[in-house]
Amino acid sequence: KSNILQALALESAEGFAEMLHSQIRRIWGIQDSPEMTMLERFQAKYQGKRYSFGYPACPDLSQQLELRELLEPERIGVTISEEYQLHPEQSTSAIIVHHPEAKYFNAN
Repeated sequence: KSNILQALALESAEGFAEMLHSQIRRIWGIQDSPEMTMLERFQAKYQGKRYSFGYPACPDLSQQLELRELLEPERIGVTISEEYQLHPEQSTSAIIVHHPEAKYFNAN
């Protein structure tokens, strides 16, 4: 049961981060087209990207330390381990950019 609860918490954190990213794009005036399908959303076909440390587009987890200096996550009870993991585990961080040419990968 605890594994199910942990998985639900992790997926909820990612889902909330994606929803917040959508709201930020709307505030910036680059909201998704009403015609955009869910598949296009899953494929990140919107303007702007959300980069999280530890994923292939931003693999260096040690950069969490720089982000910690800017955001001071300890104020809300989030800490970073010696391995640069966020605790509680259900926490997430990201750098959000709005540039129209932002991509996760630029492979030819």
